[in-house]
Amino acid sequence: MEDYTKTLPPRGAKATAGSAPKLAGRRKLNHQQRRARVAWVLVAPALLLLAAVAGWPLLRTLFYSLTDAALDAPHEYNFVGLANYLELTDSGAYGVLADPLWWQAVGNTLWFSAVSVSLELVLGMLLALLMNQTFRGQGLVRTAILVPWAIPTIVTAKMWGWMFHDQFGVVNDLLLRTGLIDQPLAWIATPSLSMWAVVLADVWKTTPFMALMLLAALQLIPKDLYEAARVDGATAWQRFWRITLPLIMPALIVALIFRVMDALRVFDLIYVLTSNSEATISISGYARDQMVSYQEMGFGSAASVLVFMMVAGIAACFLYVGRFNDKENKA
Repeated sequence: MEDYTKTLPPRGAKATAGSAPKLAGRRKLNHQQRRARVAWVLVAPALLLLAAVAGWPLLRTLFYSLTDAALDAPHEYNFVGLANYLELTDSGAYGVLADPLWWQAVGNTLWFSAVSVSLELVLGMLLALLMNQTFRGQGLVRTAILVPWAIPTIVTAKMWGWMFHDQFGVVNDLLLRTGLIDQPLAWIATPSLSMWAVVLADVWKTTPFMALMLLAALQLIPKDLYEAARVDGATAWQRFWRITLPLIMPALIVALIFRVMDALRVFDLIYVLTSNSEATISISGYARDQMVSYQEMGFGSAASVLVFMMVAGIAACFLYVGRFNDKENKA
């Protein structure tokens, strides 16, 4: 135990009016410092593990992005600086940022992320509101909704690939029976439809994640708030807009961060479902092709670094918006 007698006034001296608050403040400060030190000691192993698992590969990727290394001979390289990112010469531009396919992959990824996450947010909110109600079979509904999320992505891609088959797929059969189309559609082979096929498969699989995150936040809202709003004559929309949405906003932002980061890093679903064609190629698929298919380790590493910077930047924007909303709510 620390000796606090040094902070006490001398024996026989009169205590001033501010001596007690100062003593309490010092004790509180020392207590907070001890808690902070204990917290750092407890978190240090996890931080070291994270640095070893994520930090070191990231640094190696950054290092190789500045070289002309090949995948079959990674130890034989020359430093080329930022040439893998962008190099302007008399004959033209070279690098990832000068490749039209990279910008197409960026556009595909942003479009996929915006559309899929928006649909998942709306559908997830509706499912969460439904599951938050009390009805018979509530447990069965919650269990059934978890099934798509529990299926591995590769299995999901293969399953939806058969469903979108132009001759034997159930999607075309359903559309033909309802009269929405008059001939089968080649969902996977048609560039204008292949990205929509990827979006539908992704929405089917990951909407349960959004619904569960929002359901957990909904169950923390006190029921008294809704009853008081009903007594005041608030409509269902007013209760949702004034009570539900503000109180679940922190959980909503966290769910959006996770889903946007996953959508920006999408690779396996597109690669299995559409064979990573140019119409659906993502930024992760572009980095994989450069590094594995073309054996250009330096070029692929540069693309991977750009993927990391893009995902980290968008995640930082979401965190900033979340903190800004917290400050407004506290004010």
